[in-house]
Amino acid sequence: MQLYKKGILQECQVELLGTSSESIEKAEDREKFKTLCEELGEPVLESMIANTIEEGMEVANKIGYPVVLRPAFTLGGTGGGFADNEEELKEIMKHALKLSPVGQVLVEKSIKGYKEIEYEVIRDGNDTAITVCNMENLDPVGVHTGDSIVVAPSQTLTNKEYQLLRDSALKIIRALKIEGGCNVQFALDPNSFKYYLIEVNPRVSRSSALASKASGYPIARVSAKIAVGMRLDEIMLANTPASFEPALDYVVTKVARFPFDKFTLASNKLSTQMKATGEVMSVGRTVEESLLKAIRSLEIGVCHIRNG
Repeated sequence: MQLYKKGILQECQVELLGTSSESIEKAEDREKFKTLCEELGEPVLESMIANTIEEGMEVANKIGYPVVLRPAFTLGGTGGGFADNEEELKEIMKHALKLSPVGQVLVEKSIKGYKEIEYEVIRDGNDTAITVCNMENLDPVGVHTGDSIVVAPSQTLTNKEYQLLRDSALKIIRALKIEGGCNVQFALDPNSFKYYLIEVNPRVSRSSALASKASGYPIARVSAKIAVGMRLDEIMLANTPASFEPALDYVVTKVARFPFDKFTLASNKLSTQMKATGEVMSVGRTVEESLLKAIRSLEIGVCHIRNG
């Protein structure tokens, strides 16, 4: 994006393949993304952009505490966090502004405790879009997806909830005109059908790697072929076209591996900033089998979730 903005790509006659710079800008720029969602009638949280600590405090007072801070154009939730009062906000805001390449932070109403659901979707230049996989975080909103235990496919969604969020994910990828893989994150109220769009990654992310392995669908390979102009129905996977949605008849669990044994002085409190340095993935016929296999795979000397 920096090369594009500085005109270097144009100067060197380099063509950007796959998702366009306009689509990346719309998805990654918090303000533009919020505007797009409002135009589509998709529910987004009450939020405002702040470029200074003072602006951040004004916004937080207007929205009401607790708030979550999300720096623009950073990976892994770097620099973000929850603030319950002005002191916490000042501290996080200072750090967040420094880490955002554009010096921009989104101050957003906190919805800690909602279910966090992700959809991995893929679209080609012909506007064919499919859902590769959907995932459910065992931890509620408030813990970064990279640190959460993630189960695919989701285990607690009703069919109505599943279809509601699936339709929303496909609507957003089409509106953004993304060509290739895309990750859409939702917050779902456990007690109603109310949901919010948290964010969209207009690229292949860590979650995409998990979805790809879990479903057996080669997201990166298909995205690369879409980038050079191929359509989903032209790309063949085994004996089926890439436009067919994979179906899972097993449970996949991802458990994060934390480095706190090596970094003993680091805070082990989990938040919106990712702290895991690795992860394991396991496949089982049931949630229990899959989860216990993942815990053993961590090789930290425990065989059960109860430290047994």
